[in-house]
Amino acid sequence: MIRINKKIQVGVADDHKLLRNALARMVNTFDGYSVLFEVDNGKELRDRILQHQVPDIVLLDVNMPEFDGFETTKWLQKNYPHIKVLVLSMLSDEKSIIKMFRLGAKGYLLKNTEPEELKLAMDSIMDKNVYLSEYVSGKLVSGLNQNADREEGDIILNEKEREFLRWTCTELSYKEIGEKMYVSARTADDYRQALFAKLNVHSRVGLVMYAIKNGIVEL
Repeated sequence: MIRINKKIQVGVADDHKLLRNALARMVNTFDGYSVLFEVDNGKELRDRILQHQVPDIVLLDVNMPEFDGFETTKWLQKNYPHIKVLVLSMLSDEKSIIKMFRLGAKGYLLKNTEPEELKLAMDSIMDKNVYLSEYVSGKLVSGLNQNADREEGDIILNEKEREFLRWTCTELSYKEIGEKMYVSARTADDYRQALFAKLNVHSRVGLVMYAIKNGIVEL
């Protein structure tokens, strides 16, 4: 990563003070990075930014009082889309991960991540605009990494399958997706199973990651 005389400015938002302080100290040891501020919640982060303390990247918890990670990411994406969000959370459920990526997060790590992976994720987000945690995707998307090089061009999707993938990237249940597509719940389930087999993934997160990677939906 080539930077000329300018450190990447980092904002840290987490309501656990000890963890936040330790995280900030760690980031300050990373070559090329400097912590601009630490805040307790999304409201304080928003206030700092509105006071012209604008970071390049934000390390963001999901569960926070007064403007949680979901609300904060949505606000950043709308008002400061150039600020890149890297989630650091204890939540590893599919719904939280999908929602954060859909709202505009560029990466998602669990809080037990090793410092080396945190640095790797920050570098990747700054240089490539995305980082998919091996732990999170590996835990929830079995087999996805084995097919990371498969592009959509290698797989033929019909329009209904593409539409199903787009709806999958929302918070709708599979039953509700079926209603949106004017098909039965059984047919919606058939689409899901067919895409699992065709894309060689095994969870909804796998479908979402494929859709994001291949431009079927935009973050």
